[in-house]
Amino acid sequence: MTPRDVSWRSSARPPASIAKHASGAPTAREAVRKTAWARLSVASATSRGAEHRVNEDAHSALDRDAGVFVVADGVGGGALAARASRELVARLHVALEGAGPEPATLRAALIEADRAIARSIATHTDASGAATVAVCMGAGRALSRWLVAWVGDCRVYRLRPTEGGAAQLLTVDDTYRHLDEPPPLGGSLDDPARMVGNGAVDRPNVLHVRLRAGDMLVLCSDGVHKHVAANDIGSLLRGRASLAQRCMHLIDFARRSGSHDDATVLVVQRGERELVRIARVAAAATLAALVAVAAMWWAKDAAALHDSGRIERTQERGTP
Repeated sequence: MTPRDVSWRSSARPPASIAKHASGAPTAREAVRKTAWARLSVASATSRGAEHRVNEDAHSALDRDAGVFVVADGVGGGALAARASRELVARLHVALEGAGPEPATLRAALIEADRAIARSIATHTDASGAATVAVCMGAGRALSRWLVAWVGDCRVYRLRPTEGGAAQLLTVDDTYRHLDEPPPLGGSLDDPARMVGNGAVDRPNVLHVRLRAGDMLVLCSDGVHKHVAANDIGSLLRGRASLAQRCMHLIDFARRSGSHDDATVLVVQRGERELVRIARVAAAATLAALVAVAAMWWAKDAAALHDSGRIERTQERGTP
């Protein structure tokens, strides 16, 4: 049995980096972050599973300025699962906010969190506990470059609203099946084989991702992706409803499809500030005009060379 959950640092208030939710009804939130060059629309929805006393998922608060976004899933059956996920989100924000967006920095933060959470749980119980996690970290002034990291089976998708079809899965679940490892007695090949908090992290997965204007990064726990196909994610997150409403539609679809686990989705959509868009259009128009002028001058030069060659050939034929 999972021991009774112990609140964060013996306080009823979680850190500011963690979104605060009631433990019962599903909740959805939305926020907009603006920089001089980019505009991020961020939304989340989360719902406690029918078999849990508290929601053992956690995710970043949306009212923070840092370009770091986290979804964590406390591993069911582990000790203090809700504590592990909340502490993981908080520690990653402390380690990464203001840090350079480098793969080594992100890996080091996850490995340090693994050790720290294990020590934290050990102060309350001898049982082991851990969480799976997905992290996205923006880079550059225009936030067109991102680092995506994960441990376990939380997932990250990229969705391009201007293109139809399925969301693109960016991550590969750290399951026993994928890692070609035998699961423990009573476990499944599709259980997560890598988690943060039980010493099972050696080299966290990190990849580089580019986002165009309008692209979304979709972070979710397995309570969502095990019951919602990539095609459904694409169709549910495209549309005219608010981003928060679309996230809630995704959670509702997972529930109708049989999900009884805690379910969390966090969406980050990149946009460009109006002045940047105008500057980009103006630059493209200027380049097109320069190309057109260069083509015109090239055509004139070619015609002049052709006429010059024709005159020379006529003169040569007239020479005795």
